[in-house]
Amino acid sequence: MDRIKEKIGKTRYTYILNTLATILLFAVIYALINFGVLNRYQSLLLIPIGFNIILAVSLNLTAGYLGQLPLGHAGFMSVGGYASALFTLAVDLPPAVEFPLAILIAALSAAVFGVLIGLPALRLKGDYLAIITLGFGEIIRVIITNLKFTGGAYGLKGIEKHTTVTWVFICVTLTLFIVQTLMESRHGRAILSIREDEIASEASGISTTFYKVLAFTVSAALAGVAGALYAHYLSILDPNNFGFMKSTEILVMVVLGGLGSTFGSIVAAVVLTLLPEWLRSFSEYRMVVYALVLILVMIYRPSGLCGKYEFSLDRIISGEDEGLKKIKAIFHRKKSGKEEVGE
Repeated sequence: MDRIKEKIGKTRYTYILNTLATILLFAVIYALINFGVLNRYQSLLLIPIGFNIILAVSLNLTAGYLGQLPLGHAGFMSVGGYASALFTLAVDLPPAVEFPLAILIAALSAAVFGVLIGLPALRLKGDYLAIITLGFGEIIRVIITNLKFTGGAYGLKGIEKHTTVTWVFICVTLTLFIVQTLMESRHGRAILSIREDEIASEASGISTTFYKVLAFTVSAALAGVAGALYAHYLSILDPNNFGFMKSTEILVMVVLGGLGSTFGSIVAAVVLTLLPEWLRSFSEYRMVVYALVLILVMIYRPSGLCGKYEFSLDRIISGEDEGLKKIKAIFHRKKSGKEEVGE
């Protein structure tokens, strides 16, 4: 009984600490923008960083935690983007009401497609799953291209610009909360067990089909949210932007950050969004440099930038964080080496 009370108390402490850290982070970003530390270009760059974080974290749920390899994530993003855009074009509501409803519709629409695609696709494994999800993603793109009410090949135009840094921050926070809460629950442990050994999980009574579809659906819904933010940021949707290359770009973020690491997905999404911007002065060679950076990381850090490391404030405060321990060990070795040289 005492152990249960201690665990509940620790959970409450973690939630309070993370809530305060989130509020503080938002206050810092808001202050940097309003006091002119970040100019308009830099503050607007936070928006694509935000929806790329959502895309990477959501794909990491299936590719990293579930251990499957879907290649149609851009398809779910496009469903969410078009569903939300068509809704805002059809209604005339105050933005404070219209945009949250549009985001919710985007998430639900993408989730429905996630279930429809996930049920047959997740019966397959490995390369076969990658091929069939890639095919479904392309089917979605082709259907959108050939429908009149979506604007066809010309794209959907005239979408209102509702996406702001505040909305992106709220959606990123909710995405991280949903994924982390899911993975720390018994459902998350079931998902991880499927990744480690699917046959043993099924033999232990875990419904592998249910948990595969659950992870796939949640991942698709979150990709739909990113699509809604994307649509109402650019104010135009082109179906060609949701092809195979977009799905590959999202997958690269997940692999670069580290499969099975939410923190790694965040870091990779930030780096890969900013890297092309930093290399604009080398416009002729920036894509070559971009590719070389990815190759070097894969050669010298095949497990990704963060491996399976997960950032945790309460572990850092208590001194139990693995990353902090490694940093302390490095500094300790350097200090010991200097002392030996001095002697």
